Amino acid sequence: MPDKMSFGRYDCAMFTAFIAYAACSIGVPITLTALAASLDFPLQAGGMGAGGALQMGRSLPMLLSMLAAGFAAARWGKSKVISGGLIMMCCGIAGAALSPGYGILFAAVALAGLGEGTIEALATPVIQDVHPVSPARYINFAHSFWSIGILLFTLGAGALLWWGVSWRVVLAICAASTLIPLLILLTPYRGPQNPDPPHASKNRREVGHDIAKLAGNGRFWLFFAAIFLAGGGEFGLTFWTPALIEIGCRGNAFAAGAGAAIFSLGMVCGRMGAGFLVRRCKLRVLLLGMSVAGSVFALLIMITGSLTLLYVLLFFVGIASGPFWPSLQSHCVDRVNGDSTMIYILLSCAGIPGCGFFTWMLGVIGDHWGIQRGFLVVPVCYALLGVLVAIEPAFARRRKRT
Repeated sequence: MPDKMSFGRYDCAMFTAFIAYAACSIGVPITLTALAASLDFPLQAGGMGAGGALQMGRSLPMLLSMLAAGFAAARWGKSKVISGGLIMMCCGIAGAALSPGYGILFAAVALAGLGEGTIEALATPVIQDVHPVSPARYINFAHSFWSIGILLFTLGAGALLWWGVSWRVVLAICAASTLIPLLILLTPYRGPQNPDPPHASKNRREVGHDIAKLAGNGRFWLFFAAIFLAGGGEFGLTFWTPALIEIGCRGNAFAAGAGAAIFSLGMVCGRMGAGFLVRRCKLRVLLLGMSVAGSVFALLIMITGSLTLLYVLLFFVGIASGPFWPSLQSHCVDRVNGDSTMIYILLSCAGIPGCGFFTWMLGVIGDHWGIQRGFLVVPVCYALLGVLVAIEPAFARRRKRT
């Protein structure tokens, strides 16, 4: 049996930071139909590309923020940089709630993306640092709180929109969720957990050396490509599921929120299950199995016309999708020789652009051939991810012979 898991102050901070990060990430997608109509780019009239572009506008600042996060954390510490990110996230989503038009909305989402990048880059290394023994279990468990945040806010937002509450109020609530982890991080603490031990600090030259070492490792780039695909499949589903239900299945706002929540519930089950069972199952086997299952269930989403069956498929594709991101990161740390913090940061630098690119692609396909056909992006991502995981051992043996 696996050892009993134990949690402390920084675990709680990261759990609530993941929830807030999820709330700010899902705020625009879950309100997208109402938001687009209000700001004059209705989805049903060719606005899907503009909607998908919002995710691109979020992803590029996130990428810049993640690249800078390693240097900033080396100078000021992970907890301080994450606190700054929470403040930017709060201001960005609050600005989106007040946006009078698409241009201001785009800029506000970009500001939120800068803050989200610090959470994405540094929250996982914090968990790794405070749990050096069996970190994969804690990482999968911590990442499940992203899905819990998606679950809570999609259900809550869907209900509020259904009751006629303005999308602006929904976004304001998402912004307010950042205050809880910020309060935990800013409260003085002298306990045993410390994600920023003095001996772990590095100067810019050392951080640059860590990056260069990983950049020269071909095996690392295989994981880089895999998480690019994982991000695309996961966030493509997260972003476009509400619109699929409202446009493709003619459901109301509550039904759309329920669908996104069901997908997130599946992700919670997948990540928590992996967190509890990862010591009983090799990560590679888990990833291969989930890539096959995710591809099949996501493919079926394209052809179902029943809302009930769609809910069932979303739950199971959520289970399959859940372990991809944290397990790929943890597996890469085990298989690639390099600084673990920098591995997490650089892999996130692959996953976030994957989220933006494939979300935009799904919207463009939806504009031309219908939103259900656009969902072909998801099984393609998962199938290619499985191929990369399958060939990784052979790739390593080839490098060893040469």
